[in-house]
Amino acid sequence: MTTTLTAPAPADTGPRPGALAPRGGRRRRVLLRLLSLAVLYTLWEITARVMRNPTFIPAPAAVWHQLIETSTVHDGVRGYSGHLLIEHLGVSLRRILIGSVVGVGAGLVAGVVMGTVSWIRVVAEPVVTFVRALPPLAYFSLFIIWFGIDETPKLWLLAIAAMPPVAVATASAVYSAPTGLVEAARALGAGRGQVIRDVVLPSALPEIFTGIRLAVGIAYSSVVAAETINGIPGIGGMVRDAQRYSQTDVVVLGLFAIGLSGLLIDALLRTAENRLIPWRGRA
Repeated sequence: MTTTLTAPAPADTGPRPGALAPRGGRRRRVLLRLLSLAVLYTLWEITARVMRNPTFIPAPAAVWHQLIETSTVHDGVRGYSGHLLIEHLGVSLRRILIGSVVGVGAGLVAGVVMGTVSWIRVVAEPVVTFVRALPPLAYFSLFIIWFGIDETPKLWLLAIAAMPPVAVATASAVYSAPTGLVEAARALGAGRGQVIRDVVLPSALPEIFTGIRLAVGIAYSSVVAAETINGIPGIGGMVRDAQRYSQTDVVVLGLFAIGLSGLLIDALLRTAENRLIPWRGRA
């Protein structure tokens, strides 16, 4: 008589993706978000009616009216300052895209080098930290002196703003790559470049993607600063121009356009992150 013993499956004690998420499905999350939006809208409407000062707090109806006005041709006037709202937003998104791609690319290269070459990390880390601490307007004036008032200083500003978060996140993730995996790859005959490509970068991707999301957010928040000079067409330039003439409803509309498009971009980055890094959050 033969007895077969089967070892019990090990208990899954590790954290699961979404294990700490609030209970309830997608429908509940959507309802909660809609409820919060309704509450915020109600508070906005009540505050505008109580204040009765559209220059200080415009009513939601006034912002909606400006949305229609800036998105159409009315009385021979095309949108705001001769450009439709979607055109202002499109120009700013193009600037953000170019600046973010340049800044993220430079940050990735700098981060990998800083994470793998110790003496470069010692030299470059204070410089990256110094640049990261500077507000965008601090060096925008210098770019205007160097490059004039056209597109070049705006793109430089957004690129410089996006570079440090990616460089810091990449350097930290590369430097903290699992030692055991690195040594195993070297023992199997992998060269330095192969170790970086096949072991270090895949393990660092989750933290790198977090740095990329931060970089794009910082570049987006810097668009108003980038478009303070000769920024029309551009959503930041529209906001700055409306601020000069106390058109608070246009300013609020521009902020909504920036915020909502920023949410869309971040959602796209999160989707790309989930597709490219399916192992994130898993043991």
